[in-house]
Amino acid sequence: MSSAATRATGQDHLWSVDDHLEDILATVRPLEPIELQLLDAQGCVLVEDVTVPVSLPPFDNSSMDGYAVRVADVAGASEEYPAVLTVVGDVAAGQAEQPYVGPGQAARIMTGAPLPPGAEAVVPVEWTDGGLGEGPVSGMRARSAAPEGASGQVQVHRPAQARAHVRAKGSDVKAGDRALEAGMILGPPQIGLLAAIGRGTVRVRPRPRVVVMSTGSELVQPDEELGTGQIYDSNSFALCAAARDAGAIAYRVGAVADDAETLRSTIEDQLIRADMLVTTGGVSVGAYDVVKEALSSVGDEDEAGSGIEFRKLAMQPGKPQGFGSIGPDHTPLLALPGNPVSSYVSFELFVRPAIRALMGLKDVHRPTTRATLNADKALTSPAGRRQFLRGTYADGEVTPVGGAGSHLVAALAHADALIVVPEDDTSVEPGAEVEVVLLG
Repeated sequence: MSSAATRATGQDHLWSVDDHLEDILATVRPLEPIELQLLDAQGCVLVEDVTVPVSLPPFDNSSMDGYAVRVADVAGASEEYPAVLTVVGDVAAGQAEQPYVGPGQAARIMTGAPLPPGAEAVVPVEWTDGGLGEGPVSGMRARSAAPEGASGQVQVHRPAQARAHVRAKGSDVKAGDRALEAGMILGPPQIGLLAAIGRGTVRVRPRPRVVVMSTGSELVQPDEELGTGQIYDSNSFALCAAARDAGAIAYRVGAVADDAETLRSTIEDQLIRADMLVTTGGVSVGAYDVVKEALSSVGDEDEAGSGIEFRKLAMQPGKPQGFGSIGPDHTPLLALPGNPVSSYVSFELFVRPAIRALMGLKDVHRPTTRATLNADKALTSPAGRRQFLRGTYADGEVTPVGGAGSHLVAALAHADALIVVPEDDTSVEPGAEVEVVLLG
């Protein structure tokens, strides 16, 4: 957090976007690691390398349903002159004991079953008569319906090279290999790999718990009837979804009326389940901007480093911002503007990186690229402000969506990128190269 002297002048100082973000990221610390069951660890960041204790696959096994054979016994086999082999039994997946395959013999084998001793290759069942003596078959009959298929003779219509249709032991990963690296986010494939190598638990940083709340007496829950001067609360839904998209466990709190004491008590109630608090609305200079009223003095009497500072940033949209920590655990709190576009852009620039920092990720930022501006006319931007305009990006071009207004929710819904106009640029001509933040 910035120094007390800086906080005292925070209202007058115009912060840059970069300095504000740097201050946030200098304060937010990764959550402490914990050991979790595999499914509970989905979406979490691994904190240690995982080494393979047992090779995958742990034994040579068949990649086909068919017959395990010796190569010499099927050399030169064809439909006209098939190799006729004696079937000595079945080999099923999970079967502990396998029959020995000697000269002139074959074992009926299922996909994933261990290659039995003596066998050198697998011929698919479609290359055989399936033991029926009636030409090539398309599959095996169920053992329960035809147990005799595990004995008798089988005609093989094609030759097989050594190791054909055999998955070699360790062909996926070998014992001692590094399976996963610290810093990875655990998704379904990583969870599957951990299970495959026998890990039931894993050490990770937990997903941050983020509480999102809107403020404003004019806000109404969707599905309820609007009264005079009322609007639906969209910000808390958008930001809650954005927090989940960033990797957090997000909790949405119903809109809080414009009453400082109510807001203070609501925030205090939420601290028990929050690794981060995000508010939207009430941070500007109006008489009813209760977030500033409720939080400006919070924490001043607490331990050093506590307190919320309200700032003006050299950006558009999203000039008014609040940041600090609150409560006994110094829980980070980010107070965002109330206009929908301002709130969402602020989330992408400041809250999302903070969530990713809590997760312990090294790269906390959205990807950026350079793109050619596809527009009918020049984009204008206020001097001294970094402007973030909504756009759609494709094939190296970015096209503006909607205008610069901070209330244009419909335009925001169609955007997948932010067009960045630097502080020193007041106009950007069509065809110019611009920086683009890719939103996913």
